[in-house]
Amino acid sequence: MRTTVADRQFDEERALYNLREADVTNCVFAGPADGESVLKESRDVNLTDCTFSLRYPLWHVKKFIMDHSTMDELTRAAIWYASDGTIKDSTLGGIKAVRECERISLANCRIVSQEFGWKSSEIVLTDSEIESEYLFFDSRDVKLDGVKMKGKYSFQYMKNLEITDCVLDTKDAFWHSENVTVRNSVVKGEYLAWFSDGLTLIDCKIIGTQPLCYCKNLKLINCTMEDTDLSFEYSDVEADVKGHVISIKNPKSGIITVDSVGEIIREAPVMECTGKIVIREK
Repeated sequence: MRTTVADRQFDEERALYNLREADVTNCVFAGPADGESVLKESRDVNLTDCTFSLRYPLWHVKKFIMDHSTMDELTRAAIWYASDGTIKDSTLGGIKAVRECERISLANCRIVSQEFGWKSSEIVLTDSEIESEYLFFDSRDVKLDGVKMKGKYSFQYMKNLEITDCVLDTKDAFWHSENVTVRNSVVKGEYLAWFSDGLTLIDCKIIGTQPLCYCKNLKLINCTMEDTDLSFEYSDVEADVKGHVISIKNPKSGIITVDSVGEIIREAPVMECTGKIVIREK
């Protein structure tokens, strides 16, 4: 039989520690005691219409649902070492909100959290907005669908990432990443995807200076590029680009097919560069 906790306020240290098989509804986790880890080590808990303003509330939690709830900026490091969680129609506002977690899905959420999603696996983020300076660092098996993202150093050292129908306003994303596929998305940034291996961009719009350099196994299929100068330097690349590219510099290998290019730069390479550039016939 499940326990019900409703219409209450908690601010003590570990207020609901190791809570099991419980439904927590319309509760507030805040107050003068400023206690940490209010639901640490809980199992099979459903949190609905709850408000959090205390540190470390969901550490080591297994099998949880959080629905129509809010974690404010004081809810630091909210969800660590947790697994098998669903978060929907909620707001996450504290730094380092998710770290070293497994099998967490988030849908219809608003997230403002520096260093979000570090060292985690099997994370699914859908139909959400997120601001994070360092997003999904060193994580595995992550999927984003219908996400609007604003950040800086995103998706670094990641493996097995799928991004679909997203708008990414970032900086040097995908550095040292492996096996990444981005479909039907806008990717805006500087120095995109340097040192990546196995990045595939399909039906994407790529915006920003010096993208896609030092890449291995890089593929662009039916993409466009805007404000992209000094592109593809020292990359192994197969690319089909519609429209104009400002400049392409010293591609290491492969074929880049474009409608037009402002400048092809082949000068002073530090390695053998045999990449071909083909201007598509009108």
